[in-house]
Amino acid sequence: MADTIFDLVVLGGGPAGYTCAIRASQYGLKAALIDANDRLGGTCLLWGCIPTKAMLFSAEIWDHLKHADRYGIDIGDVTPKLNWKGLLARKDDVISRHVKGLDFLMKKNKINAIKGYGRLTGPAKDGVHTIEVMLADGKTDTVKAKKVVLATGSDARMLPGYKPDETILTNYEILKIDEAPKSLVVIGSGAVGVEFASIFKSFGAEVTILEMLPRMVPAEDEDVSKELLRLFKKRGIDVNLSVKDTKIEKNKDGVLVSFVDSNGKAQTKQAEKVLVAVGRAPRTYDVGLDKVKITPDRGFILTNEWMETTEPGIFAIGDIVAGLPQLAHVGSMAGLVVAARIAGKYAKAVNRTRIPGCTYTDPQIASVGLTEAQAKEKGFQVKVGKFPFVGNSKATIVDAHDGFVKVVADAKYGEILGVHIIGPYATEIIAEAVTALELEATIEEMMFTIHAHPTVAEALLDGFSSVEGMAVNV
Repeated sequence: MADTIFDLVVLGGGPAGYTCAIRASQYGLKAALIDANDRLGGTCLLWGCIPTKAMLFSAEIWDHLKHADRYGIDIGDVTPKLNWKGLLARKDDVISRHVKGLDFLMKKNKINAIKGYGRLTGPAKDGVHTIEVMLADGKTDTVKAKKVVLATGSDARMLPGYKPDETILTNYEILKIDEAPKSLVVIGSGAVGVEFASIFKSFGAEVTILEMLPRMVPAEDEDVSKELLRLFKKRGIDVNLSVKDTKIEKNKDGVLVSFVDSNGKAQTKQAEKVLVAVGRAPRTYDVGLDKVKITPDRGFILTNEWMETTEPGIFAIGDIVAGLPQLAHVGSMAGLVVAARIAGKYAKAVNRTRIPGCTYTDPQIASVGLTEAQAKEKGFQVKVGKFPFVGNSKATIVDAHDGFVKVVADAKYGEILGVHIIGPYATEIIAEAVTALELEATIEEMMFTIHAHPTVAEALLDGFSSVEGMAVNV
């Protein structure tokens, strides 16, 4: 490959990387993709978004089976039994199907997919960058390209002084455990933490959450945090906020987790497993940044709005970019933007205030735009509306009444500033809100946008109307 000069080479085969390579190919560019894993897909497909959502779907079905009679289904004296190996097998099957799909897309788009570890070797010479690749067989090769896109992803953070194993878990290890634990302590209440807490609570585990901040899902609107806390406690999940000095001690029964609670009192919790879900660290420590003019900030790479780094010809996308949420769909869009820029096509920079965030707990959480607090901090005259799902007929049908739609708007012009949802199918219906913000829609315009009936999405119509105190179904 040393004699071939690609238009671009992408380091990393996750959603950011493969999306960028595919779109570049669609623009007629010659692309190569380098990834060290034995399968394409990155953390999202192999160890993150996709497997956890497959498990959450199984948990949802399990929860429905517990109350089958409520839906007119008589299962007699049969007691449903959790087949953990079967659940993991289905999860792995979902992954395998999409890995095969990616392999097909590489061939379809004539992308050179190289299994190996790529490193920068220095600035471009005569407009050409050289990437050193340590191949899977231990041999070294070089790949040359006019542009380089760094999309190397992230790793789960671990508490200082600990290493993951069969008892102290990250999102990677917890997907491989032999059986569902009867008790689990989750450290961190971000998306990863609350999703796994939701899964294992559904399967009957005693679940405890420890969060050092004063509220759950701290990136969300405060009302959403309060509602999730209420509903998790209703499910029997023990949630502890504002904790300090968390320590883990392994013993014959699993782990003893000690911490100081919000009242300053020392507490302990015994459990079979502990999941550490305290964020993700950018995987930039061994990609050759020291060979070029890129100085990372705590491991993250600084870019401009077009994802260009301080080294000419080198772009960065995905979890490694400073200031961008570590979300697969953000990385993918950044990849589309970069491919368009390299190809000289129309592109629109990623607007960091238009990024949807989704958490697939029970109930689901989804949001886009400014929280109420953020809008006030920015000086807006804020009007807020809130519509509870208890007034939505489809929510009644699917037996999911908890939660609400909250809309934050500018009182002066009526522009929608943010939408925050906790409730059924929140992660699906948020798409409408993203579109509304992207098009700078007003409350008035959305109040006269027809929503199909009966749908959960109708709750958005009432949510927008509630800003003016005119929700119909409450």
